[in-house]
Amino acid sequence: MQIHATAIVHPHAKLADDVVIGPFCLVGEHVTIGRGTRLLSHVTVEGWTEIGERNELHPFSSIGGPPQHLGYKGEPTKVVIGDDNILREYVTVNRATVQGGGVTSIGNRNFLMAYVHVAHDCRLGSHLILANAASLAGHITIGDHAIIGGLTGIHQFVRVGAYAMVGGCCAIGQDVPPFTRAAGGYRAHLYGLNSVGLRRHGFSADRIAALKRAYDLLFRSGHKVAEAIKLAKVEFKDQSDVAQVVAFMEGTKRGVSRSIAKDQEGED
Repeated sequence: MQIHATAIVHPHAKLADDVVIGPFCLVGEHVTIGRGTRLLSHVTVEGWTEIGERNELHPFSSIGGPPQHLGYKGEPTKVVIGDDNILREYVTVNRATVQGGGVTSIGNRNFLMAYVHVAHDCRLGSHLILANAASLAGHITIGDHAIIGGLTGIHQFVRVGAYAMVGGCCAIGQDVPPFTRAAGGYRAHLYGLNSVGLRRHGFSADRIAALKRAYDLLFRSGHKVAEAIKLAKVEFKDQSDVAQVVAFMEGTKRGVSRSIAKDQEGED
């Protein structure tokens, strides 16, 4: 274990043998940090925070601070971070509220660029990229392999599905389904499938083609949402990817982002 002379580490914090705590870091009493994790310098980890293995926290990141929620009364809610994540400069991750389930969680192999904010009760999957200054309000869920562009703000309780891509400088007020692209200012709209991302992740041409047909039915056919979902369940009953999109839509609480006209989409 390497702890710089200028760092302050509470004697009750639980650190693996090879953890590195750099200059001017602060580690609180209820913190647990796993093997191979490095706090480079000026990093604050407080509250009831669990950080897994081989994570890299860059200067001035702040993890486990109290939620920005007027109803929080100091309860021992948590932040749980998995393995192999990179959190760049000034990233903030707030602990949860009792009302929201008590845990703010981040999975594995995520890249959170500078100034990203993850608010209370968010649940982030794995293999995500959040670009500079992406800001997540409370209770947001993001599925695996999603990408969130820089300077994008996401409204509380919104869900972003797996393999979705959200452009930069967006305001996201409604759910973004799996496999899709969203972009635009206030408010963002769907712009077809994230076809480039799907190909990069090894999706076959047949899988992408089925998702495109399903997208047309669900978002461009002119049917009401409930009717489009009903038709998709019949037409794509053997397609697990489409079933994932349908289940996501059926679980929405804030509604699903709308699609723009096909001729406005640009390259797919």
